Amino acid sequence: MVAIAPVGVIAADSSDPIVIPIHNWSSQIVMSNVVGQMFEEMGNNVEYITTDSQAVYESVRLGDVALELEVWEGAFGASFRTALEKGGLHDAGDHDAVTREDWWYPMWTKDACPGLPSWEALNDCAALFATAETGSKGRYLDGPVDWLKHGQERVAALGMNFQVVNAGSAAALWAEIGAAEADKKPVVVFNWTPNFAEAVWPGEFVEFPEWVDGCDTDPSVGPNPNALYDCGNPAKGYLKKAAWDGMKDKWPHAYCALTKISFTNPQIAEMAKLVDTDELEPEEAAVEWLAANRATIDPWINACK
Repeated sequence: MVAIAPVGVIAADSSDPIVIPIHNWSSQIVMSNVVGQMFEEMGNNVEYITTDSQAVYESVRLGDVALELEVWEGAFGASFRTALEKGGLHDAGDHDAVTREDWWYPMWTKDACPGLPSWEALNDCAALFATAETGSKGRYLDGPVDWLKHGQERVAALGMNFQVVNAGSAAALWAEIGAAEADKKPVVVFNWTPNFAEAVWPGEFVEFPEWVDGCDTDPSVGPNPNALYDCGNPAKGYLKKAAWDGMKDKWPHAYCALTKISFTNPQIAEMAKLVDTDELEPEEAAVEWLAANRATIDPWINACK
């Protein structure tokens, strides 16, 4: 005879590990460890694997990983939408955080190029950013290649006198800013919020033509009728969670907690700071962050036991 659980009782989570992907920026790594440790508190097994930040949506869709905790609209919206259309994963809710990802400069750069944050003013000041590597063109340090920030396409679409160089990691972006700080050398790099950098180096995002839906898919959208990516990224982008469709049945308690998790800009910035400034290992940073934020996470856990 097959035992039937009483009505209203949630089935136990599988003992199989919940596979959580790890990428190449600090807040996502710490957040993944925070959530993984929450799942472990709930009695689950957790495994972490390093995964490409674009290909991860196909991995979630196929169930190779269970979830993705930082779906940034500007960086990963297109890959997320493509996977949604194929089926197998779904939107597991938004964080409270509002995101922005774009060209950015520390405030001392504005002293040398006072027309900022206008992109036209930046372009007029391109010579200030020239290096031996870029010749007469200004140097813009974009994110790692796998973040697909389309800096080169924007330069071409807007006719900018800049050369795009890709950083190898998020750490290389911070090193660029830190190296320029001593003598207040003008620099323009890819940056995003939330992260710890805004508290360390006050700065501003470059204001490009305003984002309009279709700027990345329809050449007729935006100021250049013959090019894509001729506008800035969304200034108030979402930060979502994605889940494998099978997660809610295989790990119902953990899935319940996932749908309730919603981090704020300051909370995410603190996660990154613990690694990028305080130099903790991600696992240690997660332990410290959880200890300081029990009032936030305990209700999510308790609601899903």
